Amino acid sequence: MHVVTVVLLLLFITSLSSLLSRVVRLPLPLLQIALGVGAGLLGMHVSFEPDVFMLLFIPPLLFFDAYQMPMREFRELRRIILMLALGLVLFTTIGCGYFIHWLLPHLSLAACFALAAVLSPTDAVAVGGMIEGRSVPHRFMHILSGEALLNDASGLVCFKFASLAAVTGAFSFKAATAGFLLMSVGGVATGFLLAFAFSLVERYLLRQRLEHTPTVVTISSLLPFAAYLAAEHLGASGILAAVAAGITVRERRVFGGLTPETRIGGVAVWNMLIFAFNGMIFLLLGLQLPALLRGGVALAQENNHSPWLLAGVIALISVALVLLRFVWVVISLLVRMLRSRLRRVRETLPSPRLIVAMSLAGVRGAITLAAVLSLDVDFPQRDLLVTLAAGVIVASLVTAAILLPPVLSGLDTPDVDPMAAEADAARLSLARASVELVAAEARAVDAEGEEDRQVVMSRLLADMRTRVQRLSVGLEDDENAEDGDRDQRLSVLRQQRLETSLRLRILRSERDILAEMRSSGRINDDTERLLLRDLDIEEEALQVAARTLPRPAVIEAAAAEAEIG
Repeated sequence: MHVVTVVLLLLFITSLSSLLSRVVRLPLPLLQIALGVGAGLLGMHVSFEPDVFMLLFIPPLLFFDAYQMPMREFRELRRIILMLALGLVLFTTIGCGYFIHWLLPHLSLAACFALAAVLSPTDAVAVGGMIEGRSVPHRFMHILSGEALLNDASGLVCFKFASLAAVTGAFSFKAATAGFLLMSVGGVATGFLLAFAFSLVERYLLRQRLEHTPTVVTISSLLPFAAYLAAEHLGASGILAAVAAGITVRERRVFGGLTPETRIGGVAVWNMLIFAFNGMIFLLLGLQLPALLRGGVALAQENNHSPWLLAGVIALISVALVLLRFVWVVISLLVRMLRSRLRRVRETLPSPRLIVAMSLAGVRGAITLAAVLSLDVDFPQRDLLVTLAAGVIVASLVTAAILLPPVLSGLDTPDVDPMAAEADAARLSLARASVELVAAEARAVDAEGEEDRQVVMSRLLADMRTRVQRLSVGLEDDENAEDGDRDQRLSVLRQQRLETSLRLRILRSERDILAEMRSSGRINDDTERLLLRDLDIEEEALQVAARTLPRPAVIEAAAAEAEIG
């Protein structure tokens, strides 16, 4: 089957899986794996180069996760996130590595560490698929998202060193530590510099009015790949480069000065890319499962073992990962409680049910599969490692799908969604700020005495005050169309242009206020993105309306002709 046909089929099945998941009520990752298995049994086969697979999927996924991470929550929860993302990765790599070596003594210790390291990253997107539609504490999901972002990088760097040791047969802790620091610093620096350069280019294009939506969106889509390739070429961590680039783009507010058309187009393209990449990875896992199962059975027979023994090893590794995560979460809470007591600060500990949910939420997914499949074909015991990793991914997904919903159903969640409440409060603040702006403009217009501007300002001020009143009681704003009298068409056209211009100024002012609210921590990144999308849609509609109105010169010419006539 031609590679283009395969890619098109994978994209079609990915799109189909999203629709089917709404019908069969099966978590999307599990459904995509099942569809992949079905496609594989029907004869579909995919062959790929491991390095190409790693390059294609890892950079955009990490870049997007870094860009989407709510930085306010990340700063508030940084200690918990770092304990899970860094401490738990090392704890899992060492503890699970020795456990796998105890289970499979014929595997080298370095290979066992490589497998444990590649199993250490978690997948918050997969967890979201397991609990979609359920009420879950936002703090819980923010911790999982922050952990998944950072442990992708730390786990994959550990995996790289462990796999290198398995191939060469040599390992030096001192050299590995120095190399880890060099790769980390180099990767972060490379990602930061490339993203910074991209921000300068974007601002130059804006100053020169050279912005072109397809060009900007295409370059932004290529940025994570550029950061990854540049860092790898320099011997640094391409993984950390992609993460650093995503965070830099977010903090530099690279897309803040672009037109609404470009921002809306960029969001649509990125959402499509991430949906396709995540779906295709789980489909590829399903496609590989029949062959992996046959390979696992063959490996078991070669070693005079029952295939059920391999399944038992996968189950034991999965249980060990959950237990290690549970132990580390408890250790982290004890450390946190001890620190609070030393500081004489009152600390509220999570419920046992939430601790269990956090332990079960360590689902393995796209990053683990992409990394383990990137192993070179000459890697010792590669087929066994890939089989074990794939089995653990499926086991973790099934376990989470079965156990997480009932565990989370008993958690106390607020009646009001905190993000929705924050967004409503921000909308009200924007509306009040807009009233102040319009009132100031109205006072200036009254002093000038221009009739058309007075009419526009009066109508706009009344509209803004109505908006504040409705937001105050939680009602949705609506639009009221204004019909002008035919005898006053020229005056109405002037008023329409003035009103459109003023509304655009208000929207841009609201965007600046949003940026200040986000910088001061009054709202988080998710709320800002939600409200910016609303402002962009409204501004795009106003700009389209403005382009359909006659220009001032045309209006004045028509007025002059009317006077002459």
